[in-house]
Amino acid sequence: MRPIVLSGFMATGKTTVGRKLAARVGASFVDTDDEIARASGKRIADLWRDEGEAAFRRREAVLVERLLKDPGKVVIAFGGGTVTTRTVRHAAIDRALVVTLTAAPETIVSRVGELLPDRPNLAVGTDPVARARELLESRADAYAECHLTLATDGVDSDAIVDAIVAFAERAPIAVPLGRRTYTIEIINDSPSTLTDAVARLAPSSLVVVTDAHVQRDRHAYLLAALAPLAVPHVTVTLAAGEEQKNLASVATIWDAALGGGIDREALIVAFGGGVIGDLAGFAASTLLRGIRTLVAPTTLLAMVDASVGGKTGFDHPTGKNLIGSFHQPCGVVADLSHLSTLPQRERVSGLAEIVKIALTSDASLLETLEAHAERIARGDPQALAPIVRRAIEAKVQVVRDDERETGRRAILNLGHTIGHALEAHGNYRTLLHGEAVALGTVAELGAGAQLGLTPGPLVERTREILARLGLPSRPSRAAVAASWSFVAADKKRTLTRVHVPVVTGPGEARLERIELDSLRDAVLAALA
Repeated sequence: MRPIVLSGFMATGKTTVGRKLAARVGASFVDTDDEIARASGKRIADLWRDEGEAAFRRREAVLVERLLKDPGKVVIAFGGGTVTTRTVRHAAIDRALVVTLTAAPETIVSRVGELLPDRPNLAVGTDPVARARELLESRADAYAECHLTLATDGVDSDAIVDAIVAFAERAPIAVPLGRRTYTIEIINDSPSTLTDAVARLAPSSLVVVTDAHVQRDRHAYLLAALAPLAVPHVTVTLAAGEEQKNLASVATIWDAALGGGIDREALIVAFGGGVIGDLAGFAASTLLRGIRTLVAPTTLLAMVDASVGGKTGFDHPTGKNLIGSFHQPCGVVADLSHLSTLPQRERVSGLAEIVKIALTSDASLLETLEAHAERIARGDPQALAPIVRRAIEAKVQVVRDDERETGRRAILNLGHTIGHALEAHGNYRTLLHGEAVALGTVAELGAGAQLGLTPGPLVERTREILARLGLPSRPSRAAVAASWSFVAADKKRTLTRVHVPVVTGPGEARLERIELDSLRDAVLAALA
């Protein structure tokens, strides 16, 4: 069991709930304020007076780092301001289940009562309720970065414990983006999880976007998920395939949504692969200037890449994904049972994105792919499920630090500059997206080696991994040359240069601005 962290403002019930929760799950309980007071021999109020808040936060950071590494079961109650330190907050999200407990300012002050003088951050000014409201607002983004938020006003602590225990069993992944934080749930054959995710968002109506293939193969699952919901909905079923990723398809979603009388509380559910996620997300970002989206990816590629991070958009005759927006979903429900109905070629295609993530961000994931390549390629659930989770976790850590791809997030474009060109050159009919990314990855790694930036042996190592996974690994020099006009139109281009990821070692990458002519020469030389 991962540690469970209870976060939130003072007097929201963290200690009471924490003690009961620890007893329920058989864990030890630690209150960070109590532990700091015990270790220092001083009251918290005295530490604040003598050392100041900055020194106190440093003490917290050291303690939390130690507690999160504890191999035993532990429930940790954070101090009210612990998560205001970004590194501490993200370490907790990475290694623990973080639950934020909330209460109204009036409830908080009434619970503090006569202990107000011992609460140095609240005992400022003459109106503690106003001070609580001010602090809650200033910390709202930090408190929102968690896996689960529960209100404790008038709620029995045992009910809170029940909710945490039930949620912990689902082991969600959090994408921490302030008040737009959402969770990704990885499950297996559980339509009710999608039902619950929709219900939590309490939409006024639903617009379900899917494609003909998914509707044919997963219609029963979708019906099972929607049947318990007393919410009016319309379903938009698009033709399947990358060639449908265009403005006409977006307009079809717009027309259905507006024709159904949606309002700002409506929810678009993207039930399909990456194409559906991109189209539905873009439509949601523009309808009524932005409504909510819930993503239920049905392909491996969509689970590990397209559904994570908020990129949306569609293709243009001059290139792939040239029109789009950043619009984060409100949640992702990735059910691995969908993969059982995918054709082998399409399922294997998604593995290219996992290889990309491993090369740029997670060397140990690359080793796991090597160790179990054949089992993963066969779709063995025991081999596939852990790498899906690890790939998503690795991408989340990149996205949270660079949501809008102004810096490091662009390393996740490895293989896409040339891969997108190959797709577009074949009119999106010759190669699946993952196949194009696999070929683009080999070509771009080869170019990096030619330019002295990528270790030569890593190119052949990558070829071997891709081949064992059932992916193409030997790009055609002629095809790359013929598709180069699409590289020149790539959205990452600035004048005569293009911003490309360069892998400098397993799990290590950086961005380089390279002249298009130099990149072309290096790619073609590597493929000679």
